[in-house]
Amino acid sequence: MCGIFGIVSSNLDISKDELLKQVTDLFILSEARGKEAAGLAIKYDGKLNVYKDKVTASEMLKESQFNKFYTDSLPNKSNITSPISIFGHSRLVTNGSAELNYNNQPVVKDGLVAIHNGICTNVDLLFYDNVDIKREFEIDTEIILSLIRKNLNTNDDLVLALKNLFESMEGTASLAIATNDSNNFIITTNNGSLYLCFDNQKQSVVFASEKYILSEYIKKHSQYSNQNIEWVKPLTGYIIDNTNFTSHFFDLNIYNLNYRYHKTETTIPIKDYSNFSDKVINIVSKDLSGLLNYDLKTAHSIKRCTKCLLPHTFPFISFDSNGVCVICNNYIKKNQGKKEQDLQNLVNKYKNSKSVPDCLIAFSGGRDSSYGMHYIVKELGLKPITYTYDWGMVTDLARRNIARICGKLGVENILVSADLKMKRNNIRLNVAAWLKRPELGMIPLFMAGDKHFFQFMNKIKSETGLHLNIWSMNRLENTDFKSGFCGIKHNFDKKRIDYLSLGSQATMLTYYFKNFLLNPGYLNSSIPDTISSYYSYYAEPRNDYVELFDYIAWDEKTIEDTIINEYNWETSPDTMSTWRIGDGTAAFYNYIYLTVAGFTENDTFRSNQIREGMITREEGLRLALRDNSPRYDSIKWYFDTIGIDMESAIKTINNIPKLYQPE
Repeated sequence: MCGIFGIVSSNLDISKDELLKQVTDLFILSEARGKEAAGLAIKYDGKLNVYKDKVTASEMLKESQFNKFYTDSLPNKSNITSPISIFGHSRLVTNGSAELNYNNQPVVKDGLVAIHNGICTNVDLLFYDNVDIKREFEIDTEIILSLIRKNLNTNDDLVLALKNLFESMEGTASLAIATNDSNNFIITTNNGSLYLCFDNQKQSVVFASEKYILSEYIKKHSQYSNQNIEWVKPLTGYIIDNTNFTSHFFDLNIYNLNYRYHKTETTIPIKDYSNFSDKVINIVSKDLSGLLNYDLKTAHSIKRCTKCLLPHTFPFISFDSNGVCVICNNYIKKNQGKKEQDLQNLVNKYKNSKSVPDCLIAFSGGRDSSYGMHYIVKELGLKPITYTYDWGMVTDLARRNIARICGKLGVENILVSADLKMKRNNIRLNVAAWLKRPELGMIPLFMAGDKHFFQFMNKIKSETGLHLNIWSMNRLENTDFKSGFCGIKHNFDKKRIDYLSLGSQATMLTYYFKNFLLNPGYLNSSIPDTISSYYSYYAEPRNDYVELFDYIAWDEKTIEDTIINEYNWETSPDTMSTWRIGDGTAAFYNYIYLTVAGFTENDTFRSNQIREGMITREEGLRLALRDNSPRYDSIKWYFDTIGIDMESAIKTINNIPKLYQPE
């Protein structure tokens, strides 16, 4: 999830200014993986100092307090010739508020200082099972360090301590750890999101979360120019003693090294130079769940198609003499699947015989992409790297599920983190404008910020040299009504679920332009991001692009049983549905559609299942009515995250004139 990096050396023989340039290069390159907090640790000449702040790495590097930390940690004039470990973290917050210093990285616990990329998804259970470990922080990295120290206190075999850690934890962990009582520096991972490169003299090693980060760094620093970048494969790593720079490779799959933890005679003090306090502010929020309207009787009575569930409020809908809608009458079945051999023949062109990645997978952590990961690895036999674009509305639940799947399968995850503050501010501006003049056709503007995922997929393809990219979009999830409210008629023969013809794009742009003129609130700082987002979505090239569910049949029970039972995939406590639960926007916009138009995405999804013959109309209606129940916790999270008053917003939505009248 986050970006981690570091340099470990027995003799860098460079000035502190030159080292800072190198650290800055690594920080800036790693910042794409997380911009919510940053930190650095330096172990040098009998000192182990830490600095972290709740800002981007770029901002932190300019702080006077950071400069003091850096100056105090290293010699003033002479070159750095003594052993040094310097390692940093650019954070995407997954658990533990960034407002509290102890939750940011590097994390200090039990004499260990660590940076951690990933999520330990069973952290609560691990604390429960280890009652002798006192929980002090919110962040999951704490239990990782405490378990390592507990194992070392029982048995001084460091490799065994790491093996026991990974066997007990769920999720992902790529770690770099320095100790205050030994010369050991540890680099390890359980999912392969880690790369390193030794220098030409074998006196230094540099590591980072992605191969691309190291390749860009090496271009500027000649001491690594003749060396290959090494992928740290899942459940492997190095223990480095940088006093004489001996490195010990270990493989936890075969436990091939018994490496004793030799304590030094003196314990190094750990000093934290961070510049903000850990003051906990308890905020008691008002319970607004009573504001959310859902009249089940009215929902039952809205006029609907006699074959599917679509109501008369659906854009451009009409009914024949039997009450069957025009969409049912023109529907072409999509979930035929059963072309596994065609898919296998296709992917065989990209497979390699080496144990290195051969494809990229778009991975949101949702149910379909999670099952897609399982199928691609277990059934197709591919060796993927996953890619996630976090634009500010990916929930912690989705991130935990990403960690669960990647950790269990031992798959690297490249995360591209947008400027979350900027993205969330853009959403806030557009939601605030929309509330002043509500138009159902303008709701997709709230999600414009997520459309860059195609652009970044192409960028990562270029960076990794991989070509095949596999997506798990499901054609049953087609939601044409969103563009329908913009004046675009239903396309019965779409090339892709996200396809929009040039004529339809022109209609959409005209609709948006008209509403921008009628509602000047939309003329805000989000416009450049929105324009580039839609370009990425509709115009970005898609080469070597495969939709998994164009080849295999989509089956809800199989998918849910697989991901929940085999991967402990997490569901949401505020709904019985497994769809869209990792998307922070879905609960909000579906509440608007439900309140104003009497239906949501759930009605369209279940209607497609009915047309495919997967469920009966009665079952579909029952499921849609169940899943349409407003998700209070998710809606509240949305408003808290974008900074809009929920009470006034929901009251505005509830007062919008309805498009339906009960029969």
